[in-house]
Amino acid sequence: MQRRHDIDALRVIAFALLIAYHGGMVYVAEWGFHLKSGHTYEWLQWPMIAMNRWRMDLIFLLSGLAIGLFQPERQMGRFVLLRTWRLLLPLLFGMAAIVPVQAYCEAVANGVVEPGFLAFMARYLQLQPWPEGGFAGAEYGFTWNHLWYLAYLWVYTLVLVLLLPLLRSRAGQALAGWLGGLRGVWLVLVPASLLALYMNTLLQPFGDAERDLVSDWYRHAEYFTVFLLGYLLARSQAFWTELLRLRRPLLVAAVVMGSVYLLLVRSGIEWGEPALAAVRCLRGLYAWTTLMAILAWGHHLLNRPFRWLPYATEAVYPWYVLHQSAMVLLAYWLVPRGLPVWVEAGAVLGGTVLACALGHEMIRRVGVLRPLFGLKRRKPVSVRPHPEPLAVVGGRE
Repeated sequence: MQRRHDIDALRVIAFALLIAYHGGMVYVAEWGFHLKSGHTYEWLQWPMIAMNRWRMDLIFLLSGLAIGLFQPERQMGRFVLLRTWRLLLPLLFGMAAIVPVQAYCEAVANGVVEPGFLAFMARYLQLQPWPEGGFAGAEYGFTWNHLWYLAYLWVYTLVLVLLLPLLRSRAGQALAGWLGGLRGVWLVLVPASLLALYMNTLLQPFGDAERDLVSDWYRHAEYFTVFLLGYLLARSQAFWTELLRLRRPLLVAAVVMGSVYLLLVRSGIEWGEPALAAVRCLRGLYAWTTLMAILAWGHHLLNRPFRWLPYATEAVYPWYVLHQSAMVLLAYWLVPRGLPVWVEAGAVLGGTVLACALGHEMIRRVGVLRPLFGLKRRKPVSVRPHPEPLAVVGGRE
């Protein structure tokens, strides 16, 4: 099967947006984060909300698409072993060696622990609960912070493998064919109705369980649905042809619905339950329409072998693992200094990019580090480089 360069490029863009979003969390007013700047702005809530409603859905959708293009049913045992190795090893290593930097900075800033990282690590590695309010996950004694995605993706991948006999059955093939055959407005309405259903039934009882793998049923429903839809639609030529045909109306619809949704959310109106249900339905429509517009324009503009793409595709996994710890550490150093916002924000964001770039350059050259950050073994120099199949989004082997 021909390499889908647009999927690789969209991965890079999706995780770049993730890093930018986390940078915004330091400066957006009224939203909690591990460390907050003294410079916070309410206007940042507008772009942050607009991105928040589909950013993780996009990453899980790309994960499902990548696995669908790989066709794991051809070698399920090998696929499961490789996914487990390339998802859980970076997760466990990151929880033990990368994420504790964030926990330490947050705990010191909260006044729960005394400065001294080595002493903190000696206590952290005991995996014993910490005093309340120390850091996110303190009640468990450890945390995965931004690496929660790896745990969720690993679980979804195993569930998908268990479902493969059903999905490859006549009924499963009929479902995939029906989804791939959706045309026009139905391509939006059918999946969006599922997202709206989850928001109107699961968001209220389970919305506070974010990053709790056992109890996060609202996000499991949403993320696994888009992940599964990605798998089912990945090889449907009719689906991609229809997306290309609809790319302009999809973009217009996404902008219009997103604008209306933001105005409603930021209006300050106390909605009654029927009106709130309607707003949630609009949110589902906005999210799925945006996902389809991104896929459509990505397929139209990015399905070509850009020279930068192999390097950038390999870099995504190490950058993902490193970025938030680097960002929180930089904020921990810089926020108390009372710098002008443009100096502070530039140093936090620019320093994060520099730390990730230097970290990737070291990781890609050291064989023992590569699997700890999700990279395959280093290829011989004589082998022509190809885009790294990214385990973070279920890339093809």
